Amino acid sequence: MQDKVEERSLVNVQNRLFKDGFKTDFQVSDEGKLCNMTDKETFSPDQVRIVDHYRFEGESNPDDMSILYAIETNTGRKGTISNSYGPYADAKVDAYLKQVEDLGKNLDKKDK
Repeated sequence: MQDKVEERSLVNVQNRLFKDGFKTDFQVSDEGKLCNMTDKETFSPDQVRIVDHYRFEGESNPDDMSILYAIETNTGRKGTISNSYGPYADAKVDAYLKQVEDLGKNLDKKDK
């Protein structure tokens, strides 16, 4: 993927990810599962991997912050989901992605 420093806008990042195969738009359903917005296929947190993430800050207001996640499912489907920070954040998206991140932190780690 392109160097993040050169990718300054959400649109540029989305276009780059689309070219890299991240073509599915995801959302989190009321049931708390990741949902493909086209055919409504759903995924639990253990079926998803966060490939990368990109943070954006509004030019005029630092409170206008958002994050875009590049996601791959266990079926090979690639796509994106975004969320805001602060009072405008979607609590369902935060809760779901936290589970994905927590699962990733515990994968096959061995104590030395």
